[in-house]
Amino acid sequence: MNAVGRLPPRPDGVMAMHDTEDVPRLPVVLFLCTHNAARSQMAEGFLKHYAGDRFEVHSAGMKPTGLHPLAVQVMAEVGIDISQQESKGTRAYLGRLAVSYAIFVCPEGEATCPAIWPFGGMRLRWPFDDPAAFEGSEAARVEKFRAVRDQIEARIKEWLAKVMPKQA
Repeated sequence: MNAVGRLPPRPDGVMAMHDTEDVPRLPVVLFLCTHNAARSQMAEGFLKHYAGDRFEVHSAGMKPTGLHPLAVQVMAEVGIDISQQESKGTRAYLGRLAVSYAIFVCPEGEATCPAIWPFGGMRLRWPFDDPAAFEGSEAARVEKFRAVRDQIEARIKEWLAKVMPKQA
């Protein structure tokens, strides 16, 4: 602990679960997927874009493989830069972060997620096709990424309308 009784931040930027901040934390949303390369990264980017001031947003994968370049490309097309996001494993968060919403964007991710994860909040299932697994021409692959991107954006907006009703 440091001089003011707080745990220092971890090198990867994730705060310890027992951090004693004086200010209330934002609700934590963690998008989970197998590789944390495309779907969960796009979801993280959209939620940060639309409500990053209302939620602490993260993403992770059970077997992280790196940020997919087509995910970066199609998000840039809609004005959202995710190029600085990194593919992270669940160990970066397990036992270190109290998660308000664990959102699984692929069925494989949910099936392999540690059963002992201390989810104190909601577990949501938003299965999307894996655009990285799509086979075809470069143009067809980009179109698949765009389609999944648009589905993720629509789902994020729908969810935000439920959890953050418009204020009069």
